[in-house]
Amino acid sequence: MNRIRRIVVQSAFAAGGVGLLSGAGLLAPRFALAGASRNAFEAGTLEEALKAAIGTTETIETDAISIKVPEIAENGAVVPVTVSATLDDVSAITIFVEHNPKPLISTYTIPEGTEVYVSTRVKMNKTSRLIAVVQSRDRFYSATKSIKVTIGGCGG
Repeated sequence: MNRIRRIVVQSAFAAGGVGLLSGAGLLAPRFALAGASRNAFEAGTLEEALKAAIGTTETIETDAISIKVPEIAENGAVVPVTVSATLDDVSAITIFVEHNPKPLISTYTIPEGTEVYVSTRVKMNKTSRLIAVVQSRDRFYSATKSIKVTIGGCGG
């Protein structure tokens, strides 16, 4: 019985500590937000999102980037996406969906020496191209896949 009471008390103190740090602003979500600027996530067109997220609309198409997605997504609210690359010195992967109301989906920092692989789920408004942009050294490489969406997941 003492062991259970000890666990409950420790959990209560831990939860209280997290609450105290959050209330003081020392443990706030803003520290975990993505590296891309707010403008990039709020951009309404693919061109605006590319410019705000990576600084250019020019990318080099390559087969060294692999995108694994379903050809037909029955529900655009949950579309599985996997991006990998065989390029050297990759530092970031950024994913866009061309016809979404907000095209920038996510951006990932790839630490040096890490396998270049990202798996996530995205929302898609309608049939569109998914674009993966990979930064390798000071260049941006891209690959695209078209996905047919039967039921949109973004609304608007």
